[in-house]
Amino acid sequence: MRPAFLVLAAASLSATIVASSRAQEDAAPIFGITLPPGYREWKVISVAHEAGKLNDLRAILGNDIAYKAAREGQLPYPDGSIVARVAWSYEPLPESAEAFGQAQSFVAGKPTNVQFMVKDSTKYASTGGWGFAQFDNNKPAGEAVHNACFACHAIAKGRDLVFNRYAP
Repeated sequence: MRPAFLVLAAASLSATIVASSRAQEDAAPIFGITLPPGYREWKVISVAHEAGKLNDLRAILGNDIAYKAAREGQLPYPDGSIVARVAWSYEPLPESAEAFGQAQSFVAGKPTNVQFMVKDSTKYASTGGWGFAQFDNNKPAGEAVHNACFACHAIAKGRDLVFNRYAP
């Protein structure tokens, strides 16, 4: 009975180590954030078009806590809030060019990345209470990307570091 127990315990420990290693691989560096399950089902807080180098379309989503805070204009956002930014390149809708004689309507093209802000005022106290994450093709972006998040968002300090507002 003892050898069977040891084999079972070793297998369990091995599975735990593999799962832990996989979780670390899937987590964004610095902040340790992973892709939240079901985030694409969250409510839309806003939409945006980013010009310049990024030149993309964005949907800003919020979990229930973030959505309620955004809708009510609550600042700072409460702990537990998660804001997601899903981005796509965009391309002209062929039917619009045909209908209007020029490219006029644009639709989402290839996905570019997804970013998250997770509010935990204790865990992320050094970055304004927010943890940040970016994923490209469902894999966390590198540490250099994550090192830039807080500095960029600090400009929106008056809105608790969140760039977008609720769009009724």
